[in-house]
Amino acid sequence: MLRGTPLPSLIPAGARALAARAADLRPVTPAAWGAQMREALLAALHSLSNNRLRSVLTTVGIIAGVASVIVLVAMGDGMTKGFNDQWSRFATQITITPITGPVATGKAPQHLTDNDLRALQDREAAPDIATLSPAVASKSVTLTANSQKAGGQLFGIVENYLELANRHMVAGKWFTSEQMSSTTRAAVIGPQVLNQLWGPDTDPNSVIGQPLRVGHSTFKVQGVVNSDGQNDNVVMVPLTAARAFVVGNNAGKLDVIIAKSTSTATLKQAEAQIYAILNEQHHVRVDTDRDYNVTDFTSILQQQMQSIRFMSMFILAVAAISLFVGGVGVANIMLVAVTERTREIGIRKAIGAPRRAIMRQFLSEAVMLTTLGGLVGSVFGVGLCLLGASVIPKLWPPDPSSLTPTPVPLLSLNPVLIAFGVSVVIGLLAGGYPAYRAARLRPIEALRFE
Repeated sequence: MLRGTPLPSLIPAGARALAARAADLRPVTPAAWGAQMREALLAALHSLSNNRLRSVLTTVGIIAGVASVIVLVAMGDGMTKGFNDQWSRFATQITITPITGPVATGKAPQHLTDNDLRALQDREAAPDIATLSPAVASKSVTLTANSQKAGGQLFGIVENYLELANRHMVAGKWFTSEQMSSTTRAAVIGPQVLNQLWGPDTDPNSVIGQPLRVGHSTFKVQGVVNSDGQNDNVVMVPLTAARAFVVGNNAGKLDVIIAKSTSTATLKQAEAQIYAILNEQHHVRVDTDRDYNVTDFTSILQQQMQSIRFMSMFILAVAAISLFVGGVGVANIMLVAVTERTREIGIRKAIGAPRRAIMRQFLSEAVMLTTLGGLVGSVFGVGLCLLGASVIPKLWPPDPSSLTPTPVPLLSLNPVLIAFGVSVVIGLLAGGYPAYRAARLRPIEALRFE
């Protein structure tokens, strides 16, 4: 051997390549693997600590992506739960109304009557109907209070109407059983009637006990209901009083009957029982002779649920884009790191470092970046969800009768675990190519790199 000649130069290049590949293929014991991983993690920590600002800026993308996934999924779940809670009460509701005008076969239609109501109340004929609420209506009545006049609607209702209509009192009180069974001239008004007759800034409590003329009869205001966005220009009075003083009895005519099935599972059975009973009551032999409509909220609920589902998918897609952008940032930084440390890679390979050691080093750095970003993003996302669940109901108090519930984040464990797991996978994917590129560098070319 020539004195002063470096040992690696005496070994042919092909032999050195074979030796490196043999080192890559040698079995690794668990103890050796643990030591190698520890060494790779320490080297990764050292490298990241030397580039603190770059490391922090790189993890910001992952932090934002993971936090976005957790918060947006929680908001979507909260919207879905709020929708289910608000609309579930309509899932068992059935509305029966008479047909206006002749039926398809030209037969003159019959009105809904008290006899139809009593037939539907037969538990043996309709075991799946839990509740019935009849009503009469006058779509146009003249309302007068303190010389102020306005047009409105009159509903003659029974005691359970308020619950079925999903409304609640904002002032005064609802009708008692005694008032419902008598001809007491008491009225509950909607917010639009209050604004038109007493002024838009009137305190609802100030009109309790005030006289209200409906048509040619005077009633006493005993309550004000909340707005539902549809029937705000309404005056509600007991059914018996409406028939006695405003619309007349008309042989027990009813304008609508609201029914509720015993459960969502028995909704279709309840509708079939309604058809069977009313077909017999109205002497209907074929479906085209029906002079009444039976409708439920099934189609509306399905459309709303589909809209919520599409919105949740859109929200998830936005969050996925955030994570993808963070992953691109990690891949970019790792490629830059490989370029900057080309000479270091060449020195390590020249002294015998196998390819898997080089790959392990750069993969460790990428995974450590994304894991740290995933942890911080998870904590940040969970914190935002808890803060939102506490603050949002105070800023926008939920309205129990509103059909657009306040979206409160609903935190669950699965999105947190999935978001964190995806951040780790992003580290493997984003660091995979740069690590492979570093491992494939030839020692001589890497040492010559400037």
